[in-house]
Parts: sequence; structure tokens; C-alpha cells
Amino acid sequence: MSGKKITFKLLLFVGIAAFVLQGLTSCNPAPKEKNIGLQLYSVRDAMKADVAGTVAKVGEMGYKFVETAGYSDGKIYDMEPVEFKELCETNGLLLLGAHTGQDVPDSANWESTMAWWDVCIDAHASAGVKWIVQPWMGRTGYESLDGLKSYCEYFNAVGEKCNAKGIRFGYHNHDKEFSTDLEGKPVYDWMLELTDPAKVMFQLDLYWIVEGGKDPVNYFNDHAGRFELWHIKDKEEVGASGEMDFEAMFALKEKSGFQYGIVEVEEYNFEPIVSCQKSLEWLNATDYIDL
Repeated sequence: MSGKKITFKLLLFVGIAAFVLQGLTSCNPAPKEKNIGLQLYSVRDAMKADVAGTVAKVGEMGYKFVETAGYSDGKIYDMEPVEFKELCETNGLLLLGAHTGQDVPDSANWESTMAWWDVCIDAHASAGVKWIVQPWMGRTGYESLDGLKSYCEYFNAVGEKCNAKGIRFGYHNHDKEFSTDLEGKPVYDWMLELTDPAKVMFQLDLYWIVEGGKDPVNYFNDHAGRFELWHIKDKEEVGASGEMDFEAMFALKEKSGFQYGIVEVEEYNFEPIVSCQKSLEWLNATDYIDL
């Protein structure tokens, strides 16, 4: 056989192999990178040790934005807000939200608490955040309906201040809001009733509501539009337990009012950074989760 015929057959074989490989690849595309954020409390110890290095690792993982848990005295993780924003953006991350807050004030310290909020809101506005969420409530909110009403009035006032600076204010739950009843109704249900939707939205922690004995699906149906943020959480890494019915929850994503999904990992099977990476990989690879 001549050299030309061998060369032609070899080229033909290579071409066919490339075509088949391309077809196989197109049938099994790489998982889509989704718009998923990370609550930096997930890597809290690393953030204390090395802010810049930890933010860089979060960006390298493929997260698209972050939500902070390190505000104090006008600074975010001991950095000027704009400086921290620039650090995030340098690493391919948007700084979109924050967790912080103050306990409900009484008449004696109302003005000083509102002044604290003025400084806090201005600091986060300078960094361009879209939301500030208070992730806790003191025992006053669980002991009596009057105590809870005082919290809801307070949250409405803070929400009004946030609105004036173009920031949404919200509340993040744990399990106690669902497992504690006041006058025959869960604390969380009262909060939904007593807060003004124009001033207070809710960041629903999907794991803690289930731990509190309630089904997020029922809340999405009964209180459509109130849950603008989700904390996507599992017992450890997201998707690892097999006990969270994420598919049913995500089927009602639009009805819930969903705008952003944020991973939070509080318990770990691995190093926290690895657990956050595995959570993101699972979400990106799961077909019914569209973010």
C-alpha cells in the first residue's frame, strides 16, 4: 500500500474519532456553573486567620458572590467596606449581602441603637451590598407575643432605614422560631404577619426550618413572595445527608419569591473549605436546581 493511501486512511480515522468524541462530549456536557453564593460564616475560622487568602480560595472554588458575617464598628472583617468589596471583586466575587444586627432596644436605648444602624447601613451601602440580614433574635421574641411584637416593630423600623439607602433588610431563622408557639401559633408565623413586606423580607434557612419540624413547601404556598433569600443548607455538606427534599423546595422557587441562593455549612465531614467546595459541586451537578 502506498504512503499516500496510508496517510489518507489515518487522517480519515482521526477525523471520525474526533467526531465521535465530540458527539460523546456534547451528550455529557460539563455541569453548568450556577449563580451561588457563600455565607462566609461557613469558613469563619479561616476568615479570622487570613481574610485575603480565604476570600481567594472561595473565588477559586467557583462561588459567584459572598455574604459576610464580620461587621463591627463601620468595618467588614476589620477592613474598610470599599476595600473589602475590592478584595472580593479581585477574586471574581461580588459582595452582595451581610449578616449583622442588634438586640431589640427599649425606650432608653432606642436612639443609640438606631444610631448604630445608621453607621452600619452607611458602611454597607458604601460597599454596594443588596441586603442586610439579622440572623438572630433574643429571648424577648420567644417569651411573649408582646415581646415578639416589639421585635417586629423594631425590624420594620430598621427595614425602613435600609430602604432609604437602597438596601433590603431581612431576618434569618433557626429552628426555634418554628418549634416555639405563642398563643397557638409558631413564632415565625407571627413574624410573617407582623412585619411589613415592603420593609422586611425573609432569608429562609432550609435546614433549620426542617429541624424545627416544618415544611418549607407549605410556607412557600402560604406566604408566596416573602422568601427572597434562601440559605441552602444540610446537616453537613449540601446534599450529603439525603434527608433534605431539595427537589420539592426548588420546584416552588419562583413562588417563594426567591432571588438568591447562599450556601452555608456549619458542620463538616471535611475541612470547612473542602466542605464548601463539595457543596458547590453538588449544587452545580444537580439538574433540578436552577440558580
